[in-house]
Amino acid sequence: MTDVEAKPRILETADESTLGAPSPASSTRKTKRKRLIRWSSFSYTTRVTLAFALIAAMTALVAIGVVSFVWEQHFRTYTADNMETLCQTTANRIAAIYEETGDLWAPETTKPAAQATEMTSGIGVKVTDMKGGTPFDSSIVIDEEQAGTLKSFEPAERDQVAIADIKVDGKVVGKVRLWVYGSEALMRQPDQEFRDNSYQAMFIAAGVAIVLASCIGFLFARNLVAPINRIMGAARAIGEGDLSARTNLTGEDEVARLGETFDAMAESVEKDRDLERRLTTDVAHELRTPLMAIQATVEAMVDGVYEADEERLVTVNSEIQRLSRLVNALLKLSRLENRAEPMKEEVVNVGDLIAGIIATHEMFVSDSGLTLEYDAQPDVMVVGDADMIRQATANLISNAVRYTPEGGHINVSVRKGDIMASIAVKDTGIGLSKEEARMVFSRFWRADAGRNRESGGLGVGLAVVKEIVDRHGGWVQVEGEKDKGACFTIHIPLYDEDAQKRAGRSGKKRTSTKKSR
Repeated sequence: MTDVEAKPRILETADESTLGAPSPASSTRKTKRKRLIRWSSFSYTTRVTLAFALIAAMTALVAIGVVSFVWEQHFRTYTADNMETLCQTTANRIAAIYEETGDLWAPETTKPAAQATEMTSGIGVKVTDMKGGTPFDSSIVIDEEQAGTLKSFEPAERDQVAIADIKVDGKVVGKVRLWVYGSEALMRQPDQEFRDNSYQAMFIAAGVAIVLASCIGFLFARNLVAPINRIMGAARAIGEGDLSARTNLTGEDEVARLGETFDAMAESVEKDRDLERRLTTDVAHELRTPLMAIQATVEAMVDGVYEADEERLVTVNSEIQRLSRLVNALLKLSRLENRAEPMKEEVVNVGDLIAGIIATHEMFVSDSGLTLEYDAQPDVMVVGDADMIRQATANLISNAVRYTPEGGHINVSVRKGDIMASIAVKDTGIGLSKEEARMVFSRFWRADAGRNRESGGLGVGLAVVKEIVDRHGGWVQVEGEKDKGACFTIHIPLYDEDAQKRAGRSGKKRTSTKKSR
């Protein structure tokens, strides 16, 4: 085969290897897949379990580290001191016998050294005189390879040997040298075994602690996650349309309070959904009636059944006006709820304001066969929008007229409390029950006794009243009893001149600070 023929095959082989090798893009994707396993990828139970295990492991490591430091620093010193003490004790005993024998080479004199080696395992003892002789050496052996010479196993390093002087009458007559076999420090084999066993016990204890901590963490996480799962299940059921789902959690801890709050929210959502359905029905009913009346009248005039006279046109016009009032009321309520209309903040004398409303409604009340009484305390001042307060009061008076039979009485009063001003509208009408009192501010809600009345309203006026009072930082109180009348009381914060002055001064300070900056 020539070189020319071989080159294409080499290129083909290279291409095949290139195609078989992973591309940089694929390796990057694999790296990204590996990086997707993060701490947040684990379940809450797994994370808590791992956290408990890690805490136990860190605690065990810290404990082992502290104990290791103690072993290496203090225990080694402790064992070395024991060997130093044993060496000194042996030297003192030899000195005491030497005073009697006067000969360091006598076997009786070095007997304490032999006893020390017998009583304490793993040590070597050597006694030397001042001339360098060795009366006793527990480690000496005969080295046959060196022609039968004597050989001692005394370590050559000074820090591996404990040395004590043999003193008689203040004069050193010899030395006792002591060491531990197989140890660079003066630590006997039992001491080393005790240290190693202690390390082993600590590692076993650490493993047991990690296992126990993991079990406790798992149980703790399960108990903690169980109510959360109940909340999730209830939320999922509500999302799927089952608005009756509840967690039914009770207790004093945070999760239980969360469950109770969720149940309260779910109940509110269920009520809102019911109100929404009722609102849709009521809106359709309120719009359908005038539209059908208009359509029927217009079709009859087009077909020639009715003449397009003034009477028919007045009927159509009245229904159109009813539709217009309904649309305007809904638009007004929507603007109030969305805060689309800015609220004026001015000091209003409530007594004078309501007196003007009474003057314009006297004829309206009288034509309905009712009597009207007004009573107001002087100088009841609030901060708010006079037009909105006027509209809210007018709505309450119109509502009282609408649901009070002929011959009834309406009383309007303005009172000044400690911190709140009150506007009360009381009637002797059909009244309402406690359940109706809770529903009275809902859109298009009307008492059943007033639904069929020709004078029945649109069912939006009281909702407008509530929104107006809410924007003024107050509330509406409802009291009543069936067939004995009702009383609606608007509460609005009183005007505090001192507080307004302080607020004005603080506003000026902030403005001056901004200018200086």
